Amino acid sequence: MSIAGMLQGVATLAWLLALGAFGFMVFNIARGRQFAGGAAVIIGAVVIALALTGVAAGLVFIEPDDLGVVVTAVGSGGIRPDPLRAGLHWIVPFAERVETYSILRQTYTMSSNSGEGQVAGDDSIQVRTKDGQQVQVDASVIYAVEPDQVVALYTTWRTGYEAGLVRPQSRGIIRDVASQYGVEEIVSSKRAEMEDAIHAELVRVFASNHLVLQDFVLRDIRFSDEYAKAVEQKQIAEQEAQQAKFVVEQKKQEAEQARQTAQGRADAVVIAAKADADSAVIAAKASAESRVIQAKAEAEALALISSALKANPDLLTYRYIEKLAPNVQVMYLPANSPYLLPLPTPTSTVIGPTPAP
Repeated sequence: MSIAGMLQGVATLAWLLALGAFGFMVFNIARGRQFAGGAAVIIGAVVIALALTGVAAGLVFIEPDDLGVVVTAVGSGGIRPDPLRAGLHWIVPFAERVETYSILRQTYTMSSNSGEGQVAGDDSIQVRTKDGQQVQVDASVIYAVEPDQVVALYTTWRTGYEAGLVRPQSRGIIRDVASQYGVEEIVSSKRAEMEDAIHAELVRVFASNHLVLQDFVLRDIRFSDEYAKAVEQKQIAEQEAQQAKFVVEQKKQEAEQARQTAQGRADAVVIAAKADADSAVIAAKASAESRVIQAKAEAEALALISSALKANPDLLTYRYIEKLAPNVQVMYLPANSPYLLPLPTPTSTVIGPTPAP
């Protein structure tokens, strides 16, 4: 309970005491009795009640989240120029009164769902878009009183700023801004841009009327049944087109994969054939080089043999005897010939290297 309320309670008790004393005095006078000091008690109780009532009427306590505008009958203008801040204040009893304004954030909602907004029933905003479509917009406006402009707000709007300013201005601005966009832009590509434009216009209008816009919330956008069906059919057609495109791309990928597989097989056959041909060429070259090397070796060997026979003629006879020796057990020699078999006669013919084929 506030101090003013407590004083008012005490003042009420004083008034009850005064009335009780007056009634008791009347009762005694009616019975012919004297009530000593009754008048003094009544007067004292009345004085105390008046004093307490005056003090209670003059004390005003402003809550921390409120501001007070003093409407006065004292002086000119009818309103004190400065608002009352939070705390205990004194005003002239019965000559001044205080109108309080909350400085907390306030939300005004316009919705098609009953019970969500300040107005019962469907309170959404009907908007005609740039391309002639009808849409319904649900929105909330979050605002607060400008503390330094609360006296001007009272002068201009009193307490009717919500119904006289916030609601009509918000609905009008939303309708005007949304009408500059097409329905598909509102739904997708330019929804954020539209919200920003509405927010900026609300800031300007509220500021000129001593309010501060805290936020604007675009809650929902709904279309007519005909447009909703058209959008649904369009989405179905787009999905079917996407599916067909996907099938075509899949077939192309399968064909490309088959082509690449066939190409790979063909390339493998070509590579294998080329490898076989290269192997054959390499083998032929190796065989030819081997024969050339062998012929050169034989020619060099024959040249060495020829040189040896030329230098040692008896070497041939020795080699002949050496070849016969392992297979001869007994040899009969005629008297007129020392050898059974004729010995080779060296000639002057020089054995040269055999030409390479």
